[in-house]
Amino acid sequence: MSSNKATGFFYTIAIIFVSFIAIPLSGNEMESKPSYIPEWEYEVLIEMNLARTNPKKYIEFLKERRGYYQKEGYYLLPNSNIRMLTNEGVSAVDEAIRVLSKQKPVGPLSLSKGMSMGAKDHVDDTGPRGLTGHYGTDKSSPFDRIDRYGKWKSTAGENISYGETLGRHVVLQLIIDDGVPSRGHRTNLYNPDFKVTGIACGAHKVYRTMCVIDYAGGYVEKSK
Repeated sequence: MSSNKATGFFYTIAIIFVSFIAIPLSGNEMESKPSYIPEWEYEVLIEMNLARTNPKKYIEFLKERRGYYQKEGYYLLPNSNIRMLTNEGVSAVDEAIRVLSKQKPVGPLSLSKGMSMGAKDHVDDTGPRGLTGHYGTDKSSPFDRIDRYGKWKSTAGENISYGETLGRHVVLQLIIDDGVPSRGHRTNLYNPDFKVTGIACGAHKVYRTMCVIDYAGGYVEKSK
């Protein structure tokens, strides 16, 4: 769905809600974390910016993840006997590796407090109810929610990840985009016109967790 000035936004309820060990953030990265954002959301920001500025680095993570897939299309959770059925199996990972091998770096995203608050509204609204999608129970769109706390400029979009618990795994889910023919999450992630982001993660009644990630070409925070 899109407006005249906005890119489309996408979501997935793909059932590859799995993870492996994440690499800790460096001390310098942690020191620069804004006080208003929890560490989980900050991990998502760090990992998105790593994927955007160094896409070939993420090929290493994709290849590691590939090793946990089984022939039947199942993904075996590391250090457990739990198997999760995917929509496309390992072919989606292989496709992501091919795409990232040609992906040019794009600039990092800056974090917006207002956009993060708009994202949190959607987590608080839909997570406890077990809902999915981009529209709130009050019919609000992503554009409506981020405009509660400021004004987006030029272009805007939204990704939603379900079931992941670490920043790197959220970004890998968006890049692989299993079960999404348009690969819209990946398109949003690597959109060079997006300059600013808002992030909020929390509990989800059905999929355990969710992360709402909003993007914009620019954003003017609402004055206090």
